Amino acid sequence: MELRQLKYFIKAAELQNFTEAANGLFITQSTLSQQIKQLEDELGIPLFDRIAKRVRLTEAGKTFLPFAIKTVKDAEDGKSMLKDLMNLDIGTLTIGVTYGLTDLLTKAILDFSNSYPNIHLQIGFGTTQDLLSKLEQGRLDLMLSFSQEEKAGSYNTEPLFSSCLALIVHQSHPIALRKQINIKHLESLPLLLPSGGYSIRNYLDGLLDKHDLSLDIKMEVNDINALLQLVSSGRWATILMGSSIFNYPSLKAIKITGEGMNRLATVTWPAGSYRKKSARLLIGILKDLATDYHVNN
Repeated sequence: MELRQLKYFIKAAELQNFTEAANGLFITQSTLSQQIKQLEDELGIPLFDRIAKRVRLTEAGKTFLPFAIKTVKDAEDGKSMLKDLMNLDIGTLTIGVTYGLTDLLTKAILDFSNSYPNIHLQIGFGTTQDLLSKLEQGRLDLMLSFSQEEKAGSYNTEPLFSSCLALIVHQSHPIALRKQINIKHLESLPLLLPSGGYSIRNYLDGLLDKHDLSLDIKMEVNDINALLQLVSSGRWATILMGSSIFNYPSLKAIKITGEGMNRLATVTWPAGSYRKKSARLLIGILKDLATDYHVNN
């Protein structure tokens, strides 16, 4: 069993198509098919059902996939550890981030890239739920998000800074001059909210239940940029973290008061995985910058 065979298997499982997987791996389809067949012969059981031009994992394939992912990840961690021991400031760092922490990460990357120009960064955006899935699959070295419940054995979190939920409005909105508003006074406002899947929506729903409140929700949007563009029209307000409006100077964040309004911005690591030197250096920069975010957001 070879690492390349496991990598081919993982890619084919992800795309459920041998042709697309081969293209993504820059090999021929015949090479991919041959290597996966050799892997299946060694294991003594089919990993894929071949159906016309598409493939799907057999029960054995579904069982084997997480072990294949872990094996490849462990090998990559071993290579990273050796590079760190040789003090080579090279390699790739893969980061997942939720929208509300984009501004903080951008500032950190500017400093980081000046000091370590040979580190290749891969940055992906998504909901907390999507990014946690990628983290557990070994596809991310770390993720930045607002706090979520920790599952034992899957990942570890550490705090960056504390931030308060905010009512986001356009500067022309009738309540834009207010500095804060109690959560109980939001019931009469027409609101747009993030869709389920965003951790902030799940957190907000829990707060509403706790305070026995019902909001006037006009629309749910599964893209934060689109949501903020709609709020920029001045017709609606939304509820997000105050750090979310970094790219929208016409919007204002009004602090929401009440029990449970503060959330922690966190860095989340895969449990049991080697933490690359580059990741530790980046987090050091993030923590230095986070002091200002705690004050301003």
